[in-house]
Amino acid sequence: MVVRGPSLRLRYLVREDAPALLELASDPEVTQFFSWGPYRDEAEPSEFIERLEREREEGKRLELGIVRDDDRPIGLTGFTDFSRRDRRATVGTWFGREHWGSGANRESKALVLSLGFRHLGLQRVTALASPDNRRSLRALERIGFWTEGVLRNWHIHDGEPRDVAILRMLRDRFEASELAQVPYELEGEPPPAFVVTPSETSAQPR
Repeated sequence: MVVRGPSLRLRYLVREDAPALLELASDPEVTQFFSWGPYRDEAEPSEFIERLEREREEGKRLELGIVRDDDRPIGLTGFTDFSRRDRRATVGTWFGREHWGSGANRESKALVLSLGFRHLGLQRVTALASPDNRRSLRALERIGFWTEGVLRNWHIHDGEPRDVAILRMLRDRFEASELAQVPYELEGEPPPAFVVTPSETSAQPR
């Protein structure tokens, strides 16, 4: 499966992408607000890519590399925390520092949200960010995410509890936004484990 936009493509990561991921995520400024990193050797992104393959097969995580014409990853985006019954997931996106402010975030979000709302059957997409990461929060709000509040002690980072801001994008808000106007093409089919239909969710017990 490939999601193709005006200047970017979203595709599955492969083992050969490990050196590029190492270069991108070895920068401490890139991983400052992450619960992992920075990468220190190629074994770390290699293990991550192998884990993604298993989690995709199990329907747990759908992460995609963000690439330009040279097919070299400049960042990642994708979905975690799927709830098939509730038709929701959490989106996460990050880029190498040289691609910050390049417009890649807007286009990649348009592509991944088009995939989620139009092809996976999602109704809600959640985004999470550190309350201290003002750059990330501004970027999400600028493209239409709505801040709902702050979850206290949401996760542990380096042994310390950290807060997280929670933002939402709903299907109808997306379809009314400029993001929905970004042209894209879906090549191939999404993994069946991630595709939810309204009839499926309505049939599930609550």
